Order: sequence, then C-alpha cells, then structure tokens
Amino acid sequence: MLRLVEGSIRLPALVTAHSHAFQRAMRGKAQRGPASETTDDFWSWRHAMYELAEGLDPERIYQVSRLAYEELRGTGVRTVGEFHYVHHQPDGTPYDDRLALAEAVIQAARDEGLRICLLRVVYHRAGAGRAPEGVQRRFCDHDLDDALRDTEALCSRHAGADDVRVGIAPHSVRAVPPDWLKPIADFAARREIPLHMHVAEQPAEIAACLDETGRRPVQLLADHGVLGPSFCAVHATHLDPDEVTLLGQTGSFVCLCPTTERDLGDGLAPVGPMHAAGVRFCVGVDSHVLCAPLEELRAVELGERLRTGQRVVLRDPRRTTAELLWTMGSQLGAEACGFEDPGGEIALDRAGASLALVGEDGLLDAVVFSGDNRLFSPDPTR
Repeated sequence: MLRLVEGSIRLPALVTAHSHAFQRAMRGKAQRGPASETTDDFWSWRHAMYELAEGLDPERIYQVSRLAYEELRGTGVRTVGEFHYVHHQPDGTPYDDRLALAEAVIQAARDEGLRICLLRVVYHRAGAGRAPEGVQRRFCDHDLDDALRDTEALCSRHAGADDVRVGIAPHSVRAVPPDWLKPIADFAARREIPLHMHVAEQPAEIAACLDETGRRPVQLLADHGVLGPSFCAVHATHLDPDEVTLLGQTGSFVCLCPTTERDLGDGLAPVGPMHAAGVRFCVGVDSHVLCAPLEELRAVELGERLRTGQRVVLRDPRRTTAELLWTMGSQLGAEACGFEDPGGEIALDRAGASLALVGEDGLLDAVVFSGDNRLFSPDPTR
C-alpha cells in the first residue's frame, strides 16, 4: 500500500464519499449558536444552512463548489461523492435546464481535476404528512417520476465519462415517503448505479419513522429492498443491534463523517459492532466544516475508543488498523461512489515534521494517527 519514492511517501488517492459542497460557504457562520436560544443542536444548525441554500444560483453554487473541491484536492482527495439536493429556483420552479445546478457542481469538480459521483437527491416533504416548508421547495420533487427522469437525464449526459458517475439518493426517511423507497431502489438496481441515503443521524428521525411506519429506519429500508452492496447509509449513528446486523448481512456501506458529526453533536456510531458484522466503511467531509482527510480517517477509530473505553478497536488479522483506515478512505470510498479504484496515487512529504523520528515500519501508522494537511505535497499536475 505505502511506497517510498525519492523521499516522498506514495499512497492510494483519497476519496470523500459524502459531500455537500455548497455548505463550504457556512464556515465560520454557525459556531456561535442562535442568540434567542439557550441550546444549539442539529436542527438549529439546519436553519442556518437553509438560509445559505436560499441564495444559491448556478453561478454561486459553481464558485463555492469549486473552492470546496480545490481544498479537497490539496489534501489528497481525487474523488468526491456529492450528495446534491439543491435542484430548483427559490420558489420551487425548475430552471429551464432542470439539471443546471447539478451540472454546475459537476463542472466545478472537473475544473479542479476531481472525479465526481453526483448523487441526485430525491426529496419530497418536510416530514410525514407535511408539505415542503420555505427553502425546502428548492429541494423537492412534486412526484417521483420527476426525480427519476432527472437522474436518468444525468446518466445519459455523462454516459461513458471516465470522471463522472451518477447515483440516486433518497434524502432520508424524513424527506421521502415510504412508498417511494422500493421504486428508487429498483431504479438504482436497473441502472447499476450507487444508492446513498442519510440514515439514523438523529434520534428525532428515528422516533418519527417509528411513529409513521412502526419500523426503525434500517428495518424500513430492508423491508423495501434498499439495502445491498450498492447502498451506502450515511452517518448510521443511532442503530440498534438488529440494524447493525442487517447492514452487515446485506454487504451495505456506511459512510462516516466524523468532523461533521462531532460539529453537529450527532453522537458516535457503533463502529466496532458494525465492523464485526461485516459493514464496509467509507468516510466523507460532509459539511466542509473542516477539510482534513487524515482527521476523518483516524476519527473512525478514535471515536470508537471514546465510545467503548478501549484502544485499537478496529482489527484485522491481515492488515494493521492504519491499513484498514486508509482502505476505507480510499478504495472502499471509490467503490461506494461507483468507481473501480481510487484514481491513482498521492504524494506525502517523508520529511514532514510530524514524521520525524518515525521508522519505515511505522510510517503509515504515523501518517494516519499523527499527520496533518502539511504532509500533502503539491500536486505536480496542477
């Protein structure tokens, strides 16, 4: 996995499998909490995010996305899974080109030399029995056929492109009616495209799902045929043991987004039980509150240490923990985004201060658990 070439460390390129690039424009704007409330949580953060989303147009989303992708490329990322849900004009009316915003994001990635899996999000409602509210109209499809046609159109436009994959993504059990789930899963299976979804990020989401369907989110997805090798559950923070087993038995991915999950106070996912059950992990930058891929990788292991009070939790008789984590952040992320490989190699500085006194045998461990963005060498192709 790790090669030393003329004083530099070569490793497979990194992949961030879950991104909301437009949220890069929130950096520094959501860390003080609402002045009118004594507590701050995911839901108050979401209000601030909605205010940002309201002002986007194709030019602005291109500019912000390109900045986000430039930062990712500078930290070793060569592939991004973009969970794209801002589709329409502020009043919900589609643009003349219904794919204008999606195409702006794809172009931003291409202009920064990244491969992209554009995950076209399906969004229909504010919650069970609730019509879209405010800026949510920008996200929403009046009916499922609209969403499937738009996804089909994106697939057709980019058929055969080496640097673009298209997937489909029901936003969450909150935003998509239960009877839409099987048709979406069937569409993804017919097209052989990735299928991603926010899953069990917040306890309130689980409670609402139980109220509406009598099932927890992963159980509901299993009932509708959503789980499987092409499915990626994003976050999967609040799972019960049955849900962990279902994800593992079906060969599903889970995308962990540690820097965003801790920023939002989401909680710590049961990484150890999921690993034991055979879940395949990848990682994502998500809200771009911090662009530090090495931090994302080590936080998968370190978060589980905090949750369990144990050390070196992720184990494999064939690989070190650092090798496991790099595979999650590279090869498995690429597979979750519909690519066969991570897209080449990246170079890191062997002489970086964080690697001083580290022998060759411990280099990857030191990169993953002690490295920072200063290790990434300038890209000679840029």
